[in-house]
Amino acid sequence: METKDTYKTITKPSEEGLFKDKNSKFFAYAFPVKSEDDVKLYLEKLKKEHYAARHWCYAYQLGTETLRYRANDDGEPNNSAGMPIYGQIQSFELTNVLVVVVRYFGGVKLGVGGLINAYRTVAQMALENTQIVEKTIDTQFKIQFDYKHMSRVMRILKDNTAEIDSQKLELDCVLTVSVRKGHANKLLDTFSSFYEISITKL
Repeated sequence: METKDTYKTITKPSEEGLFKDKNSKFFAYAFPVKSEDDVKLYLEKLKKEHYAARHWCYAYQLGTETLRYRANDDGEPNNSAGMPIYGQIQSFELTNVLVVVVRYFGGVKLGVGGLINAYRTVAQMALENTQIVEKTIDTQFKIQFDYKHMSRVMRILKDNTAEIDSQKLELDCVLTVSVRKGHANKLLDTFSSFYEISITKL
């Protein structure tokens, strides 16, 4: 079975999506996030920008191999806002992403069905208004070797399309490299067969 070693995410915030229903306005935004702290920052920023709004509902998903998610209705009826937003994150197969929908209440209640439709539709708009990219899930290694092995090490790294993240080149060379997960075992096996080159998984 092939290891899944790619994931989809967004690289920059989306353009604003807007959906109107019975005088209520729903503004949606998608943001690339790496942590709960990023989520808080974007929420605070939107609450300042839209201080007169009634609800700031959101959903996010974080992680590549172990996924963490949260869906928040922010005062709307249970599961009428956060889960429909999260459903769109899932249908676009995204992670490390936050989608926030800001609602201005227009005086007419939409009912749970109307809310689900509004939150789902505008979350979809925000995700369609952004650039989705596919990235690899990488494994990091530390490689230590004598300078005389440099050209051999570099050739193996190139053959396995490994990226060098940092290097300390003295008599004893230390490289930190990342390689997509699907190639990690091959890289490990190749280097492990040379007794003068040490490789450790980070």
